[in-house]
Amino acid sequence: MSALSDLLRLDIASARKGLADKQFTARELTEAYLAAADDARALNGFITETPEQALVDADAADARLQAGNAVAMTGMPIAQKDLFCTKGIRTTAASKILGDFKPEYESTVSGKLKADGAVLLGKANLDEFAMGSANITSAFGPVTNPWTPEGAATPLTPGGSSGGSAALVAAGAAIAATGTDTGGSIRQPAALCGVVGMKPTYGRCSRWGVVAFASSLDQSGPITRSVRDAAIMLGSMAGHDPKDSTSATAAPVDFEAALAGGVKGMRVGVPREYRTDGMPAEIDALWQEGIEMAKAAGAEIVDVSLPMTKMALPAYYIVALAEASSNLARYDGVRYCAREDGGDLTEMYSNTRGTGFGEEVRRRILIGTYVLSAGYYDAYYKQAQKVRTLIANDFNTAFNNVDVLLTPTTPSAAFAAGDVDDPVAMYMNDIFTVPASMAGLPGISVPAGLSADGLPLGLQIIGKPFDEASVLQMGQAIEDAAGFDKTPRLLAGAKP
Repeated sequence: MSALSDLLRLDIASARKGLADKQFTARELTEAYLAAADDARALNGFITETPEQALVDADAADARLQAGNAVAMTGMPIAQKDLFCTKGIRTTAASKILGDFKPEYESTVSGKLKADGAVLLGKANLDEFAMGSANITSAFGPVTNPWTPEGAATPLTPGGSSGGSAALVAAGAAIAATGTDTGGSIRQPAALCGVVGMKPTYGRCSRWGVVAFASSLDQSGPITRSVRDAAIMLGSMAGHDPKDSTSATAAPVDFEAALAGGVKGMRVGVPREYRTDGMPAEIDALWQEGIEMAKAAGAEIVDVSLPMTKMALPAYYIVALAEASSNLARYDGVRYCAREDGGDLTEMYSNTRGTGFGEEVRRRILIGTYVLSAGYYDAYYKQAQKVRTLIANDFNTAFNNVDVLLTPTTPSAAFAAGDVDDPVAMYMNDIFTVPASMAGLPGISVPAGLSADGLPLGLQIIGKPFDEASVLQMGQAIEDAAGFDKTPRLLAGAKP
């Protein structure tokens, strides 16, 4: 096997086998993806491409394969979301304010993947500072979803904030990619692009070296073509990091091996509060199909209640924006980041931040600063944290009776950027993903069907803290039953 189209259709598991069997080399696999990046450039999925580095990495992977000391990610061409600091390689967070910042250090997660032999194709586009649900707030322009309804002329968003990562994987321009999930930013774009997106338990993967949005919510995870690939990649990304005070000391898990456990006898909760007013019929129908898939695989379906679900979204946007306001205060033009001159220090601050930050980031900083200000902290931020505790308690109560929860991932299929011009309406795209984020729980989105317009739809599995194994097992069962094998136009051979 060496034809470019054949190589691009491999997932991590099959590519790993092909490399081990010497059917092709890591350099050949990488060259195929570099060529695919040329075809996918119209999607604007990359901010910075690193073809020279990719070939260096590929040759190192081949040497490792030849020496017989390859591991799971050796030779795998991946994209890194441009929120992960990469030593000597521009890291922008999709914002003007970071300019041509080239870190002198490597984030723990990207460093672990590099140590395991992954090949860096480039840095993937995202919503600025990971703030958005459509990947339209990037200073480097929006990302286009490779999926398009037949005969449609308007491009669709890939979801956000990890839209570049999801679009590149869906388009066959990267075998996998890293993402970060604060309120759904891995799972939501994965669902809209027809790929798998996994958010581990908060603390499972180190946050060190990842540009911060909301420190108590941000979590790294993989975006892949299959559940098995997510398990493989998560194995390389996860682990305790003494440099991150929020990094968990949980024992290492062989996530790929855990897939063999199956789901027979597993109790699957169906939260009634996720049936929202106005839910599209096709989303409800897909959810019901997922329930039947779980039953057929030997799982028991249990009705559960999560009464605080309705409060999750407003509480999230108070907590997340308050933390964003605090985290982004460091970008002032004094020590680093692009600086705009001013007549005095205050004017310099104002000019730097007003020019460097985009509209959505400024909006979130202003709201976050407001809820943290004197006289409003107790009324908003403190109350939101209390609600967060109640949300976590709901999940804990549900998990006394079930092993995992099954829900839709998104309230709709992919949409055009112009279809939602109200920021609050845009925030509603995270309605099914935010609750798990507020409780720090693991979740995965698995493509399970198509909308009436032929666009991918995902189902979400949520698990107990540090029980990624059960989440992956149920994700595998849904993936096997759904048999989702559709590809967007780009992967099928036509340019966007």
